[in-house]
Amino acid sequence: MTEAQIKLKRTESLLVELIPEALTQLNDARLHGLSVIDVKCSRGRSDAKVYIDPSSYSEEERRTYMKQLRKARPIIEDFCLKDQGWYRCPKLTFEFDEQIKKSQTIEELFKKIAKDEEEV
Repeated sequence: MTEAQIKLKRTESLLVELIPEALTQLNDARLHGLSVIDVKCSRGRSDAKVYIDPSSYSEEERRTYMKQLRKARPIIEDFCLKDQGWYRCPKLTFEFDEQIKKSQTIEELFKKIAKDEEEV
């Protein structure tokens, strides 16, 4: 692993810890319960995608949360800057992580295939 990759991973892990802490500092109590699954930074650490757990939210609630997160983005970035003493913070983009749902669907398909093979 190169030094640049190590710095990138370190930044990602710091953001995974800092963003939930920043969310709890906001006045909107609805954002306090959001859980950050993962953060992926771009190669130059200028942008970062923040993946949120979509577990029990309807489509309507997801849209509402995304609107609130877009409005709160500068405050969250400022919190990260001040907490870590960074010169600049990656520009955060929030997304609900759909990989969990996809992996569950794939697992169900594998179980169905295995069941069909047993019947034959």
